[in-house]
Amino acid sequence: MFVFGDLIIVIATILNILLGIYKWIIIIAALISWVRPDPYNPIVRFLYLVTDPVLRPIRRLIGHSLGPIDISPLIVIIVIIFVQNFLIKTLMKIGLQFGGG
Repeated sequence: MFVFGDLIIVIATILNILLGIYKWIIIIAALISWVRPDPYNPIVRFLYLVTDPVLRPIRRLIGHSLGPIDISPLIVIIVIIFVQNFLIKTLMKIGLQFGGG
């Protein structure tokens, strides 16, 4: 059973790392959006390509209730922090209960 515990811990660790990287991508995209970047820049295109599928539904849901201020990146970051602090830690504890670690 310890192999199953180790597998859960590894999956939780990889998921935590990926969520951390995505959180920073969201932060960078939000900061870049403040300076009106060149939409043809490859880095800007990558950031929009990676973040728009997640931010677009939230933008549609909340609309333009705050005027020009886009709070969708903040909402996504809060959700990521929640997942990291609740789901990932829960998976780690489950993995340790199965004898992992």
